[in-house]
Amino acid sequence: MQLSALVDWVHRYKDAVVARKDELTDLDRQIGDADHGFNMARGMQAASDKLDAAVPGTVGELGKSVGMTLVSTVGGASGPLYGTFFLRFGTAAGAATELDAAGLAAAFRAGVEGIVGRGKAEPGDKTMLDALIPATEALEAAAAAGEPAELALDAAAEAAENGSQATFDLVARKGRASYLGERSAGHLDPGSVSSAILVRTLADAAKG
Repeated sequence: MQLSALVDWVHRYKDAVVARKDELTDLDRQIGDADHGFNMARGMQAASDKLDAAVPGTVGELGKSVGMTLVSTVGGASGPLYGTFFLRFGTAAGAATELDAAGLAAAFRAGVEGIVGRGKAEPGDKTMLDALIPATEALEAAAAAGEPAELALDAAAEAAENGSQATFDLVARKGRASYLGERSAGHLDPGSVSSAILVRTLADAAKG
């Protein structure tokens, strides 16, 4: 996957989050602070604009640009968590200008481990990790099997979407939603939905 396609990913993710900001905010209104969609739309718009103004020369530069922008512009927990993902993704890729399936899997794993370290959540807590960890595992398995990046990312996107849907029945154990206790069941976790969009737009960008 060329650097240009990864830049396209960021733009695609921005477009998708902006288009679905009301949906994401409504999901967050049910179990959170009612700001996830608007915060993510604002942050991704800023990140997308920054890439237009200064095109990165490496995947590392891309990750740093997007990550730092999200940390500085997105309120709540989303900014630090998504910002950490992109920063770690970029750091893992370093000076690369192209990533194959194995390289994408390694960078994605680094990004998700950054979220784990910052958020201290685990699978089943009804968070973004319920989408991102299955996606990472599916991406790694496909890469290990020798699948090309496009097919590996399709598998990751499907795993993320399935993981997000599975948060509907979970009781939240982390974040604002955890204050609701059992009443948090019966709602999708908004962070898992925006995370599934993240993986799907990456898969779409890989296809061009």
